[in-house]
Amino acid sequence: VFQVELPLRSLFESPTIASLAAHVERRLREAVALQIPPIERVGRDGSLPLSFAQERMWFLHQLDPWNSAYNIPGALRLTGTLDQKALEQTLHEIVRRHEAFRTTFVAADGQPAQVISPLADSFLEVIDLRALPRSERESHAMQHIQEEAQRPFDLTSGPLLRVLLLQTDGEEHILFFNMHHIISDAWSLGLLTDEILKLYNGYTAEEPLQLPALPIQYADFAVWQRQWLRDETLETLLAYWRKQLDGIQPLELPTDYPRPVMQRYRGDVRSADFPKELLDAVKHLSNREGVTLSMT
Repeated sequence: VFQVELPLRSLFESPTIASLAAHVERRLREAVALQIPPIERVGRDGSLPLSFAQERMWFLHQLDPWNSAYNIPGALRLTGTLDQKALEQTLHEIVRRHEAFRTTFVAADGQPAQVISPLADSFLEVIDLRALPRSERESHAMQHIQEEAQRPFDLTSGPLLRVLLLQTDGEEHILFFNMHHIISDAWSLGLLTDEILKLYNGYTAEEPLQLPALPIQYADFAVWQRQWLRDETLETLLAYWRKQLDGIQPLELPTDYPRPVMQRYRGDVRSADFPKELLDAVKHLSNREGVTLSMT
């Protein structure tokens, strides 16, 4: 709104609107306003570009199309009477509302583009496990979820959102989502869950909820980003980072094995306790450099 950029630390140092306003006013007096054009809705009749983040995902997918490392799975355990029709209506509205769930990615002359498809009739897969012995249902459900979570996506044909409903008992279900990172992220799972709950409650009460209309979609952001970050604006940003990184040698970490040509994603987790003196020193370094502990 005010066309200023604030350091991240100012949000923590000035947690109230009044104190944050002082930061904004000071930046305005310093005449460091950013010339950022507003994001506006664009037509859907021409070729739609990818955002820079999407293009990275698309590029990595071309190198290894069968890789499932960028799948985003999530599950909800549902207890009680389930209205499957209301659930299907909810998912139908979610996909209608968010174009990203109807988007696929094609390439023409080596350049990727977004394709937003019409709304499909049905995309909910239902698996009824009640014919199995009760003691085996949970393990079979987890097996289905594991297999689905690791199943790769085809960015060209889609769909890039898959929904699986597993029924383990009369009033026990697991609703499983799987999305590709090119259309969503982990933070968005919270938004998705919130909208599903609101819409489902409305449909089951036969009082459908009208969520506020979305003024823009992700494709509009992608077009805006491409139009803004180019020419002189892009060169200014690149020049800054060329100066910051000039002369820095590549970091060679003392790994126990050479890095493979193709990443295998065979990671692991290790836990360790740091001495208090070391942790205090790292915190001091982070404060001095104006970065978070996570960044350090």
